[in-house]
Amino acid sequence: QVQLVESGGGLVQAGGSLRLSCAASGRTFGPYAMAWFRQAPGKEREFVASISWSSNNIYYADSVKGRFTISRDNVKNTVSLQMNSLKPEDTAVYYCAAKTGGLGYRFDEYDYWGQGTQVTVSS
Repeated sequence: QVQLVESGGGLVQAGGSLRLSCAASGRTFGPYAMAWFRQAPGKEREFVASISWSSNNIYYADSVKGRFTISRDNVKNTVSLQMNSLKPEDTAVYYCAAKTGGLGYRFDEYDYWGQGTQVTVSS
C-alpha cells in the first residue's frame, strides 16, 4: 500500500503561482509513475500531468502545458507540481496519484490517491 498526502493548495489571484507537493509513504520502493489530476465542481476528474519513475518521461494536459511543471524526488518520496500563470479555470481540487508500471493519463489507471488539496484562483 502507498499513502499519499498533498499540500500546498490555497487561494491565489490570476497570474499568480502555487507549488503543490505530494508526500508518499508506505510501500514506496517503486517503480511508481506519479500524476496530478484535478476536479472542478460539477466536472469529471481530469488529467493534469504525469511523470515516470526515472523522470525521463513527462506528459502534460494541453491546458497546462507551458505553465505547470511536474517533478519528483525519489529519495524524499515526493512529487511536486509548480503552477505558474494561474487562471480562474485552474480552480479545482488537485489530487496526487500513483500507479505501478509506466505512465498513464486516465484516472482509472491509477491505484493510489491522496485526499486532495483545494486550489482557488480568483479573477
